[in-house]
Amino acid sequence: MAQSIEAIAKALNARAEGDLGLSVVSASEPRAAAADQLALAMDPKYLDGIREGAARAAIVPEGTDWRALGLEAAVFVTRPRLAMAGLSRAFDPGPEIAAGIHPMAVVDPTATIGTGAAIGPFVTIGRGAVIGANARIASHVSIAEGARIGDDALILQGARIGARVRIGDRFICQPGAVIGADGFSFVTPEKSGVEEIRETLGARAEIHEQSWTRIHSLGTVEIGDDVEIGANSAIDRGTVRATSIGTGTKLDNLVHIGHNVQVGRDCLLCGQVGVAGSSKIGDRVVLAGQCGVSDNIFVGDDVIAGGGTKIYTNAPKGRVLLGSPATKMETQVEMQKNLRRLGRLFTQVAELRETVTKLGQNKGTE
Repeated sequence: MAQSIEAIAKALNARAEGDLGLSVVSASEPRAAAADQLALAMDPKYLDGIREGAARAAIVPEGTDWRALGLEAAVFVTRPRLAMAGLSRAFDPGPEIAAGIHPMAVVDPTATIGTGAAIGPFVTIGRGAVIGANARIASHVSIAEGARIGDDALILQGARIGARVRIGDRFICQPGAVIGADGFSFVTPEKSGVEEIRETLGARAEIHEQSWTRIHSLGTVEIGDDVEIGANSAIDRGTVRATSIGTGTKLDNLVHIGHNVQVGRDCLLCGQVGVAGSSKIGDRVVLAGQCGVSDNIFVGDDVIAGGGTKIYTNAPKGRVLLGSPATKMETQVEMQKNLRRLGRLFTQVAELRETVTKLGQNKGTE
């Protein structure tokens, strides 16, 4: 869909100069840009590429001499990634989902469908479910009995939303996510080997056969407003109380949130993060890819954990963590430096031992 430079500038809350009525149909890297495309040169290092492409308009850093680059119009930005967010929103048409309820969808007659909803083929919506206004639900989504989803939701192909799940407004769910599956919770008739090791940290008594008895999940999942769940992520229902995800929190692909977990507001959980049962994550926490959080612990507000960090104990608010087990990032960096120095240290120790041995031998011959 064509956009004028003036409209793009308004969408970005940015300043523009030149022919503001000039239209572009999409965005492009500067060197590959066609005449009807907007060149993205938000970093100065990309400005030279504008001359190699055919773009007539570009997004450039504030203060750029756009006329010298042969442009007819320019939009000026100071924070490139923020500008990219607004630009991508302006050009993204979203998935094609026809208005109304597709004839191949199965909607229970007791379900409530909000005004302006668009529901694709092979969608199933269960008894007593409530779908908010302007929701867009793509094909093969299933929404179980009693679930409630707020206004302006976008739920993409193959997502599964379980019974009694509560979701706020402006929810985005990527393909294949599962919200409200049973938690992974089992118990043995006698004390299990896992319980024993947790207490002794390694010592084992006699090993004996044991079987696992399932603990059913009676709770559900509660999700706030403006939450996004990535593809193939899983959020388990609580055992009794609800598993919860706070307003504004974003989950990447392949994130697993265990039963009873509470995740705060405006958190960012990157790909392959796993949070074990009954842990609590504070507000504005960032867990980079493949971070793991042990069960029944607390991660404080504003914690940032680097990729692959494993958090086994409570983490104070504001702490920056790295490594396994998690330590302060500066401590972990120093530990890694020391590890790299070990080879040199061993060589130096061996040389010192040889010197001391020779000194001892020489003293004995005197």
